[in-house]
Amino acid sequence: MTDFLDLAVSIAREAGQMLIAKRPARPEAVSTKSSATDVVTALDRACEELIRARILAARPGDAILGEEGGETGGVTSGEGRVRWVVDPIDGTVNFMYGLPDWCVSIAVEVDGEIVAGVVNVVPRGELFAAARGGGAELLREGLPAERLRCNTGVPLAGALIATGFGYRPERRAVQAEVLAHVVPRVRDIRRGGSCAADLCSVAAGRVDGYYERGTEYWDFAAGGLVATEAGARIGGLGGRPCNPELTLCAAPGLFEELHDLLEPLDPERDG
Repeated sequence: MTDFLDLAVSIAREAGQMLIAKRPARPEAVSTKSSATDVVTALDRACEELIRARILAARPGDAILGEEGGETGGVTSGEGRVRWVVDPIDGTVNFMYGLPDWCVSIAVEVDGEIVAGVVNVVPRGELFAAARGGGAELLREGLPAERLRCNTGVPLAGALIATGFGYRPERRAVQAEVLAHVVPRVRDIRRGGSCAADLCSVAAGRVDGYYERGTEYWDFAAGGLVATEAGARIGGLGGRPCNPELTLCAAPGLFEELHDLLEPLDPERDG
């Protein structure tokens, strides 16, 4: 697992350096996905191509699942089936507008279990890294590694909760309705614009919890491992694993309180 993590850290750093070097003053969308506001830039694609090239140069037999390029390759070796899960820019709208919460996210699976995760929040100079069973760390240039632990013992009424919103208007309408029920019952809400960065904020104790509908596997694969290795719990509603219908993350105790607040609101529906 250390080898996987070291390679993921190296690639995420190189990808972040490339994005900073090549980002124009105002990146433009080259296409859209689920709606006109769900954008892709040329650098999303270029960054994923760089990451894929570096992975395959080091490990040509591995599978790669990327947000932009889908799934390619993969053979089973003595290590099992290894798959890399890549989001080249999580928080593309932030990237376009020059806001700091965007990141390169890379996770590694072996036989379906995530064993390493790296989230490089490039504008902040913060790289979050975790290995299965090895804990989570925040790496900053020139500083010693910081061991991460999520906040514990925080009641729902005192919790700072991060969330996000989908791109389709009918989904946003429901999310606003759900949020109206959540806001009076927590300390406050934060909306950063990157699922991976938000999960790392849970790990670092910068927020107490997180929930969002519509996140994809590449959004939460690496950040989810960082959060769980920092002591948080991650999952969906009704005991299901985290999934695109809903992802929740918080320390045990708060996780259950947040879950029980959200479940009767039917947050998995669209308007």
